[in-house]
Amino acid sequence: MDDELLYIDDSVADRVAAADVERMRAHFGRMVAAAGRAEQPPMQLQTCARLTDDTTIRELNRDFRDNDTPTDVLAFAMREGEGGELHPEQLGDVVISVETAARQAQGGLLDELMMLCAHGLCHLLGYDHQTDEQEREMNERMVELLAEGATTE
Repeated sequence: MDDELLYIDDSVADRVAAADVERMRAHFGRMVAAAGRAEQPPMQLQTCARLTDDTTIRELNRDFRDNDTPTDVLAFAMREGEGGELHPEQLGDVVISVETAARQAQGGLLDELMMLCAHGLCHLLGYDHQTDEQEREMNERMVELLAEGATTE
């Protein structure tokens, strides 16, 4: 797996404390590793997360989802579409708006960012929330990933 799991745009670098960035890197890395152990067969998954601002995520949302508004998290899955089965270990990328996360945060920014990492990771793993049943399954997996990521290995 790439050593650099978390990228932070200059536009938001001052919004997340350096200690929280290191916690995020470790926590997200453990979540990805746990997700890989659950794969059949188990594998070392590759993904990364990018922390950005509302302007950038709005542009991505507009260009890739035809929705010209900022959002909290986007997931760009590499397992979907033509050729998606060629490299099953490559999940794709998670992009998170720190600005939107800060507005939504109820338990603190770091907790919100980690929840959004888990949410995006679930999308990369194929979970969705179009129906109540799908949302329940996705939320259960998010809770599991957050717990697995919070434990030290």
